[in-house]
Amino acid sequence: MLNQFSRTQLLYGKEAMKHMASCRVAVFGIGGVGGYVVEALARSGIGALDLIDDDKVCLTNINRQILATRKTVGKYKVDVAEERVKEIFPDCNVRTYKTFYLPETQDQFDFSEYDYVVDAIDTVTGKLAIVENSKKAGVPVISSMGAGNKVDPSAFEVADIYKTSICPLAKVMRRECRKRGIESLKVVYSKEPPIRPLEDMSISCRQHCICPPGTVRKCTERRDIPGSTAFVPSVVGLIIAGEVINDLCRGYREKELMHS
Repeated sequence: MLNQFSRTQLLYGKEAMKHMASCRVAVFGIGGVGGYVVEALARSGIGALDLIDDDKVCLTNINRQILATRKTVGKYKVDVAEERVKEIFPDCNVRTYKTFYLPETQDQFDFSEYDYVVDAIDTVTGKLAIVENSKKAGVPVISSMGAGNKVDPSAFEVADIYKTSICPLAKVMRRECRKRGIESLKVVYSKEPPIRPLEDMSISCRQHCICPPGTVRKCTERRDIPGSTAFVPSVVGLIIAGEVINDLCRGYREKELMHS
């Protein structure tokens, strides 16, 4: 029967679509990268999504985050994401967590519930906790490396963490994964050397903070406020979503073709 996922089914087959409808994917971080991951997963027919982020939409998010509009400024990102997912795929089971994921908050999550985990946060301690908990539960995980201060979307690649180069965040993650005995980790990273953002105090958040009221983790607390574009985080998010969908569906299309 013709439905909203018919064009996707033409590529993956009926059984794969049924499988995607039965899967639960957790997306940690619903910002520039994670927002596009959620968008693509919902449009692909993933049946259940856990969305984790304690941040609210800020005016400065509008240049790159799919969930950020003038209308959504000041709202929790997970709430905006849930509403959007329901508009795209009403039957999707969405659970939201207004939580900043760190080792201290990890006990809120049972990773064995997930079929796939997406790490789209930018805190190393949180990223490592996500990876360790995913590995412990035997759940596939993919991590986004640095997407800020980049302008070349064609420079991004999918690789194992130990085969990455140039990206400063990937360098730290390689070292920390090795310390923890993590043998492999699928990541999306860029070989483009990061650009040093301009020091323009006339548009700096440090001089003109506009974080929504109630924001716990203000961007002004960061050592550096990164520059970003509309076309880099979106590409990273879509690459990650493609990896999730293709990994979840691997084998189903071949099975259908064998029986056709």
